[in-house]
Amino acid sequence: MPKTESNRIVLGTQAADFKLPDSKGHIVELSSFAQKPALLVAFISNRCPFVVLIRDALAQFGRDYAPQGLQIIAINSNDADNHPEESVARIGEEVANFGYSFPYLKDGSQEVAKAYGAACTPDLFLFDADRRLVYHGQFDDARPGNGKPVTGADLRAAADAVLSGKAPLPNQVASIGCNIKWIEGNQPSSLSNAA
Repeated sequence: MPKTESNRIVLGTQAADFKLPDSKGHIVELSSFAQKPALLVAFISNRCPFVVLIRDALAQFGRDYAPQGLQIIAINSNDADNHPEESVARIGEEVANFGYSFPYLKDGSQEVAKAYGAACTPDLFLFDADRRLVYHGQFDDARPGNGKPVTGADLRAAADAVLSGKAPLPNQVASIGCNIKWIEGNQPSSLSNAA
């Protein structure tokens, strides 16, 4: 199974705007959540073993942190033509099957993934109330086959910090997962410079 590490994105980077559809055709945009004190933008997949491993815990994370004012937006940027399991219809099935209480959107053009500098799934971007990046790291240290429990400890610590007004965590471990399935000819030449 190929492993891709998330790109290094400078903390303090402003969240990129977007307007994307969910599986029912509802358009969701970044500005819809302007009043929330924190926002997690999670690039995920329907098929990646790294996401499959954490998806129940990610759904629970959403239920645990929504009452505290953390908004989550999940985005699927994978090429659905060559990977039909990443289609809009399958996104709807994932929401129903795993109890996602947050919007799960389709980035068919992959422009949002490029704007964020996303490289893998899962790729997690946690922003403060000003929509400045405060955490870009792993969910936890569980990986397919390593036997470690899925706890969401790293992301939970980061969410606790931002929601209590504390500084970003100093030690952020990059997320590792499957590479984003880029449409042929659409792969960014240098994701590491995304701002």
